Amino acid sequence: MTAVKDPVPAVGVALAECRSLSKHYASLAALDNVNLRIESGKMYGLLGRNGAGKTTLLHLLTGQILPSAGDVRVFGQPVFENSSVLQRICFIKESQEYPKAMRIADVLRFASALYPNWDEELAETMIRRFRLDVRKKTGQLSRGMESMLGIVIGLASRADLTIFDEPYLGLDAANRTLFYDCLLRDFTEQPRTIILSTHLIEEVNRLFDEVIILKNGRVALHDDVETLRAQTLAVSGSRAKVERWIRDKRVLHRDVFGDTMTAAIYGQIGDNERKALELEGLRVEPLPLQQFMVRFTADEEGVANE
Repeated sequence: MTAVKDPVPAVGVALAECRSLSKHYASLAALDNVNLRIESGKMYGLLGRNGAGKTTLLHLLTGQILPSAGDVRVFGQPVFENSSVLQRICFIKESQEYPKAMRIADVLRFASALYPNWDEELAETMIRRFRLDVRKKTGQLSRGMESMLGIVIGLASRADLTIFDEPYLGLDAANRTLFYDCLLRDFTEQPRTIILSTHLIEEVNRLFDEVIILKNGRVALHDDVETLRAQTLAVSGSRAKVERWIRDKRVLHRDVFGDTMTAAIYGQIGDNERKALELEGLRVEPLPLQQFMVRFTADEEGVANE
């Protein structure tokens, strides 16, 4: 008798929710009062500096640790030791380890039994594209090959919630691009919820629907990418003119070179204001997402080369 699969939540429905979620290790607050809603059918970028709490949050979402306070629910249910929830989650860790005596073929066979939505054809295609030898034991794999295997499992699992935590360690640029292209193509064909925790922001920001930025264990920002792009700007030109314009703006960073300045701004400006700036000879450009994350999570506004 074929098992009945749980229905995939409609796009935009809450798939995971964190309420006042905290995780403490002795006096260290790895996560502090996090409130977060993850919706179905979207791809999320989870960003932040080292130690911001990203991996702790992912471990809580996947039931690998218990919170110190608060509540986390996935598919409307508690996640810890809940097999009906966990079989719908695939978590590919930064340093994913497999029993060293197992062959790649054995790992894939085990994964296919673990995930109800497993796509064998996709797994075989990815194995070919990554040129992995399924006869090899995992103990013989390089760090990059281990990452490839994790990516294959993550994509072929077709899990309703698929999480990649820095999944590309050891991969060269060509294989990272292959991963991104396959991820986007598969997400377009088979929408589900994907969370990608990454430091290589400029390589992958085109994939994201929404961005979550953690800072010191708290959610510092959660916004859709298009809104964020419209609100993050770099204004450059005459130092005197730039300084006059930014007096009432939220300035994240300033680069000063003699009589010229570039200011990183967080805040939307209208078309008329943009035209006025250009008439004054100032250049207005989008601020790359990686630069925004670095400036936004700094402890204070930065000034360089003054």
